[in-house]
Amino acid sequence: MALPKLDSPTYVTELPSTGKKIKYRPFLVKEQKILLMSQESKDTMEQMMSMGKLINSCTFGEIDANTSPLFDIEYLFLKIREKSVGAKVTIMVTCPDDNETKVPVKINLEEINVQMTVGHSNEIKLSENMKLIMKYPLLKDIAKTENAGKMQTTGIFDILNQCVHEIHHDDTIYHKIDITDKELEEFIDSFSTQQFEAVTNFFETMPKLRHAVNITNPKTNVKSEVVIEGLDSFLV
Repeated sequence: MALPKLDSPTYVTELPSTGKKIKYRPFLVKEQKILLMSQESKDTMEQMMSMGKLINSCTFGEIDANTSPLFDIEYLFLKIREKSVGAKVTIMVTCPDDNETKVPVKINLEEINVQMTVGHSNEIKLSENMKLIMKYPLLKDIAKTENAGKMQTTGIFDILNQCVHEIHHDDTIYHKIDITDKELEEFIDSFSTQQFEAVTNFFETMPKLRHAVNITNPKTNVKSEVVIEGLDSFLV
């Protein structure tokens, strides 16, 4: 006799990028096993792809991790994780006054949201007659980079190559699909320091999981507000 099948509860949330309502369910044990195995492998590509497959399954195929902005994917993963194994987590936060003392902070994942920095734009002005139109990184863009999620120098260049959507020069628009990798690399290499800083500012201020916590350094009694960013910061 076949065993009965268990029903999973269904929840609804809104995509940060569009406000569209999305149904989702907690992940199953078999899905958690795949996720844990990918984490143990230390292979960034495998971890990212496992996360993408899990989100696709847990949103009933409505979300494609390969075409959705990274901040949507991170938000959905956090919501799925919250309903799967609990909303309360304790993370270690470094005190900014000495930059070495770590203190435990209890976080309620239900309070974590995607936030955008005031003044952020996907248009980057390079000169009076030239600007970049950027797209937000996808999960596969991050997975391709050697320094995935680290925003180190080579990581920024790798992600920048993936995220340039259009180059506007006066009335001429150059689409990414029509630009070779070599042409784009040479174009980026010609940036001034100020132009490159404007590009890195796009990544630093783009929508991401952010949450402010108040902590006290037990060694100095100095109180500080610390902003925690990125999916990795909320996972233990």
